[in-house]
Amino acid sequence: METVNATYAYITNLEVMNILQTIKSTKKKFGMRNLATVTYEALQYLEESPCKTQTCDSIKSYLRDLGAYGLMPHEMLQMVNDPPTSALHTQLLIDDNKVPLTDEENEAIIELTHKHFHFIGGDQNGLQQEEAQQQQQ
Repeated sequence: METVNATYAYITNLEVMNILQTIKSTKKKFGMRNLATVTYEALQYLEESPCKTQTCDSIKSYLRDLGAYGLMPHEMLQMVNDPPTSALHTQLLIDDNKVPLTDEENEAIIELTHKHFHFIGGDQNGLQQEEAQQQQQ
């Protein structure tokens, strides 16, 4: 994918969801029935995705920590939009596998994902169990 106009930037699913919520709440919807349908359908999808539990601060700190792995911006965007939960998942999100990540790097990225995005895959019960185990230690 090539950036044609440098004034445009990639945006995360969280930013898309915020924009669509703004459009949805706008009262000026005269003759925009198709826009309302697309907005509704896209919001339904995004509200069931990992971006629902993400915050701007968690994304910024996640990207800052991911910077140590030399990933391309679009690869980091994919990791924000679809946070990896396994080593295979991480490798699938990286386009250039000429120099694949080591097992340690994969595990570190997955730990970063869990650190910054607490409710990956909607597994809130798993998070509560992990927190309980950490408190016992």
